Amino acid sequence: MRLHALAFVTLVAFGGSAIAQTAAAPANQVDADKAQIKQDQQKLKADRKAGDKQAVAADKQQIKSDKAKLKADRKAAKQAKKQTG
Repeated sequence: MRLHALAFVTLVAFGGSAIAQTAAAPANQVDADKAQIKQDQQKLKADRKAGDKQAVAADKQQIKSDKAKLKADRKAAKQAKKQTG
């Protein structure tokens, strides 16, 4: 009996930490996406100043895809928050 109880307690402890990590992960991803967009915008500004039109177009496309990723991650974070509490 003691072994079963110990195994159950261990399972619950690891399960709880896994749930906590998945709940915090989307919020961390949103912050990382925001930082990436800021870096891309700085690169865009530098490329504009240098006059490199191809790099500017590539930077604009990268910013657009990063914003789409940010939107998806925000939605995932909101959904995870809704499910946990």
